[in-house]
Amino acid sequence: MTELCGRERVLRFLDGEPVDRLPLMPVVMMFCADQIGVKYGDYVRDYRVLAQAQMRTAEKFDFDLVSVMSDPAREASDCGARVEFYDDQPAAIVESDALLADKSRLSRLSVPDVAPGGRMHAAVSALRLMKSQVGRDKALMGWVEGPCAEGADLRGINALMLDFYDDPDFVHQLFEFVVDMELRYARAQIEAGADLVGIGDAAASLVGPKFYDEFVWPYEKKLVDGLRAMGTRVRLHICGNTRRILPGMGRLECDIVDLDYLTPVAEARQAMGKRQVLLGNLNPVAALRDSSPQAITAAIAECHRQAGPRFIVGAGCEVVRDTPAANVRALADYARNASLP
Repeated sequence: MTELCGRERVLRFLDGEPVDRLPLMPVVMMFCADQIGVKYGDYVRDYRVLAQAQMRTAEKFDFDLVSVMSDPAREASDCGARVEFYDDQPAAIVESDALLADKSRLSRLSVPDVAPGGRMHAAVSALRLMKSQVGRDKALMGWVEGPCAEGADLRGINALMLDFYDDPDFVHQLFEFVVDMELRYARAQIEAGADLVGIGDAAASLVGPKFYDEFVWPYEKKLVDGLRAMGTRVRLHICGNTRRILPGMGRLECDIVDLDYLTPVAEARQAMGKRQVLLGNLNPVAALRDSSPQAITAAIAECHRQAGPRFIVGAGCEVVRDTPAANVRALADYARNASLP
């Protein structure tokens, strides 16, 4: 087969069409900033720096995708949450001063516009810039927070966990607000050129199957269906141990499900069926950063064996910033050379 560009490869693979090699789509953020010698604080604050870092890293390591992932505080910041910025670390919510520490404030909170000057608009601007420069060659991925993760950003994660027990009506209202906001944000990203949209819902791994099925899954499903209705593809990323909620994750019918290293690939394949595309799931530290190219090749081959043909090469979560270049290239070499059905 003629060699495909990264964008063609990703889209064809997700559509079940033949491709020339496995897609390569690891999560990279701080690693990207280091590749161009900038502080991560600049990557977070300046969409031009983010775009440049993503594009140069994707070119250097032959990644098939660039994205606007940077930190989980974009939407909350535009809602008015207190966010702390750092010189060389991700931005973070100040949980001790959570926007919705007073739950009654939710009824007065409006979904923010994706407007100039806001952090959501900056991500949209990064997508436009990447679209203009590499949009023909690389797939572009937008990013939104999932209902549980964004709910925790607005309310505070400890308070939210108690709300599941103490005030379930509030949780439903909060998650409804989040989904409405994320769909508006996603639409702006899709209009800017995103080929797929990732959903980060890390906090969902902290709840058990009962609360996941009752509270989280219906709003994740509404978000996924809303994105699909806009004509985009969907990638789900839930950090942590998701073994207890795998069946529900599979029922969301996302185009891609990322697996963190705590969740065995074989279990995910059994729970989600043969058609689900799986991505992952090397331990980013022990099995990628602190490993060797030879060991990485063997480890990702085992992930591929457990997943079967519907598999995308990547780590279990974000590639750690000081991962040796040779180790990242081992992922690229495997994607390039692995046997296809």
